[in-house]
Amino acid sequence: MQNSIATVWSRRVFRLVCFGAFLLILTTGARAQTDGSGGTGAMSVDALPSAVTTRIDGVARAVMAERGFPSVSIAVVKDGKLAYTHAYGMAEIDPALPATPEMRYSIGSISKQFTAAAILILREEDKLRLSDPVGKYVPGLTDGDKVTIREILSHTSGYQDYWPEDYLMTPMEQPTTAQAILDRWAKKPLDFPPGTQWQYSNTNYVIAGRIVETVSGEPLMQFLGQHIFHPLGMRSVWDSDEARLTSTDATPYVRAALGPLRVAPKEGRGWMFAAGELAMTPHDLAIWDESLIHRSLLRPESYQQMFTAVRLKNGKDTGYGLGIEVSHRDGHLALEHSGEVTGFVSDNLVLPDQGTAVVALTNHMAGGAAEVARLVAAAVNGETSLTPAQQQTLAIYRGLQHGQLDRSLLAPNLNDYFSAQTIRDFATSLAPLGEPLRFRQTNQELRGGMTFRSFLIEYPTRKLSLTTYTYPDGKLEQFLVDPLQ
Repeated sequence: MQNSIATVWSRRVFRLVCFGAFLLILTTGARAQTDGSGGTGAMSVDALPSAVTTRIDGVARAVMAERGFPSVSIAVVKDGKLAYTHAYGMAEIDPALPATPEMRYSIGSISKQFTAAAILILREEDKLRLSDPVGKYVPGLTDGDKVTIREILSHTSGYQDYWPEDYLMTPMEQPTTAQAILDRWAKKPLDFPPGTQWQYSNTNYVIAGRIVETVSGEPLMQFLGQHIFHPLGMRSVWDSDEARLTSTDATPYVRAALGPLRVAPKEGRGWMFAAGELAMTPHDLAIWDESLIHRSLLRPESYQQMFTAVRLKNGKDTGYGLGIEVSHRDGHLALEHSGEVTGFVSDNLVLPDQGTAVVALTNHMAGGAAEVARLVAAAVNGETSLTPAQQQTLAIYRGLQHGQLDRSLLAPNLNDYFSAQTIRDFATSLAPLGEPLRFRQTNQELRGGMTFRSFLIEYPTRKLSLTTYTYPDGKLEQFLVDPLQ
């Protein structure tokens, strides 16, 4: 953040004062220290059992190999506390620079939840209402007297997205301003009447950022620093809209089709304002996740607003709250948001009921960050979401990978099937595959007086089918594994 602030100082005297104050605030934080060389100084964390970290490492490396991104850096919150940080692969390819947990990555649209939080803080200060029309604070917008702040934060406003593409267009390599974006995209006719549809739009958050600045009288980054980053001790935060990351951070890469990795171009200044401007370490994003789990920064009502999926005027659930996706998995609340800017893809998954969060940041636009986050969360929480029968099936599969089998679980026919040679064939063919990326049941039905179950087992390069038959007394009559691809 310090270098980006210096860039701003050289441009505007006003921001000299604002960001100078922000810098002073950051340098007094308690979580991590700047080491004077542009790094963040964040400490690595390893407080998980070795069996869990082994699974996490396997997931990260497997998805990284499958997707082809140079590196992935992760952070894990367990039982409401930061418990693990680790980086895999290369932050830079040439010259070779291994990724470390201390390096920053751009988090793209995960930034939106910070902008939404800024709006909620202003609401707590009675400076605005979510039901206020956006035109009250940003004049000249299409239907600004009808579109509400809640609708821009929930992507139900109808304002057209200024950047739906997944690559950097030539005009975006040049600098712009928030006002220029709004003049071009937020003064068009709405794509739909406010509140009637859900459509993701970065334009909404440019409006939100301008509202924060208008109401607070401060630059957005200064407001975020004073009200969020400093109180939480998030000291690595960098405004990548103002300046590219340093040589000690991750380098962004892109690939054309199946071609070689190439260093990604940089967006012009101004294009990511309030919608995707932040970069940080996974460590610091996990600190934010801790605050979401404990609801420690904002008032309870603010979290209620943020974590509740907005409904359309017809009553349909959008699956999106204020700056964050809202769903339920196995009966538990799940908060998630992905992010993408040129050369970086990220995902932030928070499971508040379970006290778990996973941050996954990559330096390539090949996707896969969400896959890493969800698989790591499953590894951290164990197989708690599986039924006893499913847990038993997975345990038998893992045992067979190592040539081990509890014959007390088998009915006579299956006991005969698993000869010594069959067990050796299971072990020699399955052991090299390692820990599955996914294990899920795909079907269950009654047949022949038994319960038939089918399962899908996924690895980076192949999928397997597993089928079982189980008698009412729990004995297994079938346990077959076959290739799907």
